Amino acid sequence: MEDNLSRTFAALADPTRRAMLAQLSLGEANVSDLAQPLLQSMSLPAVTKHLKVLEGAGLITKGRNAQWRPCTLNTEPLREAVDWMEQHRIAWEEKLDRLDTYLKTKTKGKPNGL
Repeated sequence: MEDNLSRTFAALADPTRRAMLAQLSLGEANVSDLAQPLLQSMSLPAVTKHLKVLEGAGLITKGRNAQWRPCTLNTEPLREAVDWMEQHRIAWEEKLDRLDTYLKTKTKGKPNGL
C-alpha cells in the first residue's frame, strides 16, 4: 500500500502534472482549460490520465457542473511534502555544519589547510 507522501511525490515527478498544478494555483479551471495548452503534444485521454494521477494523489479535486468539470488545487498534500523536506533539510544542514566544524579543527595549523 502506497502512502500519501509517496503518491504526492510520484504525481509531482512529471512536468506535465506540475504544469497543470501551476495553472490551478492561479484558480479553478475546467478540464478543457487544463488540456488546451497540452493538446499540441498529447491526446485528450493522456491529459485525462494525468488528471487522474493528480486526483488520486489528492492534489486536485474534480467536480461536476453539467458539462463543465471544474478542477481545484488541494494544497494539503503539498504542505505535507514541504514539511517532510524541511525536516530533512534541517537534519542535513546540522550534519554538514558539524562536519565543517570537525574539518576546521583537523586542518587548523596545517599549511595550506592540508
